Amino acid sequence: MYLLNDIQLQGLATHYVGNTAAGDQLTLSKSLVALDSEELKQALLHFFLQPFKDLASYKLWHPTDNALNEVYHFVSAIFEQPETLLRESANLARHLSDITTLPQIKSGELHVAYFSGIPYQGKMTEAIGICKTESRSNYLRLDALKNGYQFSPEEGINPEKMDKGCLILNVEKEDGYVLHVVDRTAKGGEAQFWKDTFLKVWALNDDYHATENYLRMSKEFIVAQVPEEYEVERVQQIEMLNKSAEYFKKNEQFEKAKFEEEVFTDPELIQSFRNFEQQYAQERDLVLDDEFEISGAAVKKNARMLKSVLKLDKNFHVYVHGNRELIERGFDPKTGLHFYKIYFEEEN
Repeated sequence: MYLLNDIQLQGLATHYVGNTAAGDQLTLSKSLVALDSEELKQALLHFFLQPFKDLASYKLWHPTDNALNEVYHFVSAIFEQPETLLRESANLARHLSDITTLPQIKSGELHVAYFSGIPYQGKMTEAIGICKTESRSNYLRLDALKNGYQFSPEEGINPEKMDKGCLILNVEKEDGYVLHVVDRTAKGGEAQFWKDTFLKVWALNDDYHATENYLRMSKEFIVAQVPEEYEVERVQQIEMLNKSAEYFKKNEQFEKAKFEEEVFTDPELIQSFRNFEQQYAQERDLVLDDEFEISGAAVKKNARMLKSVLKLDKNFHVYVHGNRELIERGFDPKTGLHFYKIYFEEEN
C-alpha cells in the first residue's frame, strides 16, 4: 500500500457507463467531483490506492503502435495537461461504453482520479487511477442523538473493496507506462474484459510474474505431465506439490538447479521437467528465468494452486502436509475398493 502522507488527490471525475445491451445509457458528468473536505480526500486516497499493494506490473500496449491504444492516448493527454481531466475522462467513459457489448458486463460508474506525489523507485511522480464501481454494499449509519443513538440503513460503495481498477504511473511512457490492475469480478464472459478489452495490457517481466509463472508451470507439470510419463500415485504428486510450495515459501531467491534438486530429485524426472518447461514457455510466449527474486505476494496469491488434498470419491478429503511414508495405499479384494492407511503418533 502506498503511504498517503505526501500523495495529493488533485482531481476526480465520475461518469456512468451503462450496458447498451441491457438498455442502459452512457451519462457524462459536466463537472469534476467536489473534493470539499480533507476527510473525503483521505477516504478517496485509501479507496484508490490501497488495492494496489504488491501487485504485478503491466504496461499498456497495441500490436502496431502504443499511441493507438485508447487508454494510453487519453491518459497521456491528462499527464501532459492535467486541466483536461474532465474531458479526457469522458473520452475514457465513451471508450468503455463502446466496448461494453456483452450482456453480462454490469453497468456502473467510471471514476478517473489524478494524483501527484506518488513514490516510484525513489522518486515522486504523478499517477492516474481508473476504477469502475459495479456493486453496492449495505451499511448502518450510527448517529448520536440527545437521549441516545439512532441507526439508519444506507447503501454505498465499500471503500475496502474495488471492483475493477488500475493505477497508471507517469513513468516509462515510451514503453506503455507502468500500471497495476485489479479485477475482482472477472468470471465467465467477463473474464479478462477489463485487462484485455478495455485497458489492453501486457505483463512486465518482473519478479511477481516470474514467481507466478513458475508456480503455475510447476503445478501443471506435476499434475498433468508426470502421470503421462511415470506410474505415480496421487500421494507422490502431492508430495511434489508440497515440496514446490515449501521451496517458494522458505526462499527469497529462486535458483532453478536448487529447485529441481529439492522438488524432483531424480535426474530423469528433472530432465522431463526441463523439456516441459521449454515447451510451456514457447506455447505461451514466456521468458522463464533461471534465477529471480521470489515475490512473497505472488506466492501468497497462488498458494491455493498447490493444494495438498487427496480427494477420495465424494466421501473424504485428506490433507497431506508432511512425510509421505506415513500414508500407505492398498486394495481390499473383499470389497473391491482401494484404501489408504495413515500412521500417526497422537490425535489432536
